[in-house]
Amino acid sequence: MLQAMDLTGKTVIADRGYDMNNILELIEKQHALAVIPSRKHRNIQRNCDWWLYKNATWWNVYSTSLNIIVGWLLAMISYPVTFAAFLSLASILLWLN
Repeated sequence: MLQAMDLTGKTVIADRGYDMNNILELIEKQHALAVIPSRKHRNIQRNCDWWLYKNATWWNVYSTSLNIIVGWLLAMISYPVTFAAFLSLASILLWLN
């Protein structure tokens, strides 16, 4: 998939699972920056821009937790009794703040 993309001057951010020599060589051939942490078993650890990596990871965790919350809310809304309980709990929390 990376071979078909034009990565010139771009940053590729991935997890440790993508720390393979063939992927890293492909990214370097296309003159892109690889922000991929080294695996634990590598003898020579590569440098990684941790600020970029943590920001990308934060967004993945945030979007996943947001999807879980939305799914939970949709399940709560489907039954009138649980929806009424949810509204009363939310109003109590707002009143306490």
